Amino acid sequence: MKNCLTFFLLLTMTTASAHGPVGRLPPPSGLVQVGLTDSDTTAGGTARLCEQVTFSRGLRYGETEANALDVATSAIKADTPRPVLLFVAGDTFTGDRAAPELSRQIQDQAMCFAARNDMIGVRVNYRLAPSATWPAGASDVAAALSWVHGNIDLFNGDAREIVAVGYGAGAFHVATLLAHPELQTDGADVAGVVLVSGIYRVGKDASDSEKAYLGPDATQYDKRSVFPGILNVDVPIVLAWAADDSAGLVAQGETLKKTLCGAGHCPRSALLRSRDGIAAAFGLDGSGDSLAEPTLLLVHQLEARGLP
Repeated sequence: MKNCLTFFLLLTMTTASAHGPVGRLPPPSGLVQVGLTDSDTTAGGTARLCEQVTFSRGLRYGETEANALDVATSAIKADTPRPVLLFVAGDTFTGDRAAPELSRQIQDQAMCFAARNDMIGVRVNYRLAPSATWPAGASDVAAALSWVHGNIDLFNGDAREIVAVGYGAGAFHVATLLAHPELQTDGADVAGVVLVSGIYRVGKDASDSEKAYLGPDATQYDKRSVFPGILNVDVPIVLAWAADDSAGLVAQGETLKKTLCGAGHCPRSALLRSRDGIAAAFGLDGSGDSLAEPTLLLVHQLEARGLP
């Protein structure tokens, strides 16, 4: 996968925030076009990725400051409601290893991938450990999905065609929501999921980050894993991990794929050449070793099935 990410980006943008009670929004206004100003001018480079994309920032879907999301749309309006890619990202359960602003900029590129491919991009921020422990992450994803179902039509999004993209710790939160019906709320359903480099069952060798979220009692970890509930999921799944992931992460992905296939729900899978960030996972050149191709194929299949 061609890695043409430039990490030192200058983004010029204005925040459009909703700080009142959580619920139905007024029609969006004041969306600001975002342009990347780095020097990469190659075809498909980051300098062109966010052309004609607008953002609405800091929209509240819950009661805490962490319960906020961003929406990215194309400035070129479509005639019909568009599918939604909902990104839930995180290096660890306690936060990103990169600087927060840099992490947001990298995630913005994934949002622009959605908008430039005729979709609506939504990035979900959620509560982090150790102040928020299991199942807070999955509960926040459920609340964000309910918000999207109630409001995404204001951005010309189709709530019937939401694909949740979980990356890193976010993959665990998305998979946990699917696997644990008790955490699901009205309007928290998705049409498909993409799970990237996630941990789906934590063992006794849990990292400090995993212990901070799942708790110190290792006897609870199996109960808080995505098994066996994930086997009952009936939406299409794309499962991915990277060649440069740790052996443990690769084993997690391979085990989940094998188990799903054994249950008759074999996911489409992708091996990424590198995983520098969620935007890198989607490959700015759309090459076959990125998530771009299988994700777009999934979205097109959802559109073709003709939901009423």
